[in-house]
Amino acid sequence: MSQPNYAQPASPLSTGEKFQRAGRPKRVIPGFGLTMGYTLFYLSLIVLIPVSTLIVNTLQLSWPQFWEAVSAPRVVASYKLTIGASFIAALVNLVFGMLIAWVLVRYKFPFKRLVDALVDLPFALPTAVAGIALTALLAPNGWVGQYFHMIGIKVAFTPIGVTIALIFIGLPFVVRTVQPVLEDFEKELEEAASSLGANRWQIFYKVIFPAITPALLTGFALAFARALGEYGSVIFIAGNIPMVSEITPLIIIGKLEQYDYAGATAVALVMLLFAFIMLFIINGLQAWQRRATGGSNK
Repeated sequence: MSQPNYAQPASPLSTGEKFQRAGRPKRVIPGFGLTMGYTLFYLSLIVLIPVSTLIVNTLQLSWPQFWEAVSAPRVVASYKLTIGASFIAALVNLVFGMLIAWVLVRYKFPFKRLVDALVDLPFALPTAVAGIALTALLAPNGWVGQYFHMIGIKVAFTPIGVTIALIFIGLPFVVRTVQPVLEDFEKELEEAASSLGANRWQIFYKVIFPAITPALLTGFALAFARALGEYGSVIFIAGNIPMVSEITPLIIIGKLEQYDYAGATAVALVMLLFAFIMLFIINGLQAWQRRATGGSNK
């Protein structure tokens, strides 16, 4: 006599199993179409529409008028100062920002949290206040500037002062982009390199530096882009001497005060294009670095 076969009832599928069997990944926030629509709408409202307005106003000029507005000798001199000082300031922050991030991550010392908080001071401090403070400090009769003045070096109201102001406002960008990467870096890699006979310089150059290079490039790009458009902290210490210490944002403000809106947007468009090109180059270098690192790890 054969025993009856009682089949076990199938257990109901959970929601997660249904998604997995259907081949659809689980998402914390559902509704890709809705969230993507809000993303595009917000970016258009905040970024694309203002940039489009800039381009539309510039199109009011003919090509000769546009070229005359963006290639005047006074404007070209401001390009050289703004771009050159921004590049130098970003390079300085690249080196010293990495050093500060290294100290904050790798060492314990008294008042470490205070030092860490001071890094963000340029973010919180109004730019005009920073400009006034730097001018009072570096002017020929200032606390520091008077000593440079004794040996014939004028800091304030020169390109040197402009560069120092841009270094001040750009430092946090490098520190805050490199610091998280150093904190997440696996120290086992350093120990392995040390056990294989590598010295400290070789460990830094061949193990640590390739890992933080994308973050360094990102911090450099952010500091450079911020310096290009900086106005408040520079306007006081620059002196605004035409052909000497006049920055491009001041040229744009001057054209706006003269109701030359098309000329102002033309100069602003040139700066925007230059910043976009720099960001494109930096992003390309980062992608190349990631591919090279991934290829070397395989």
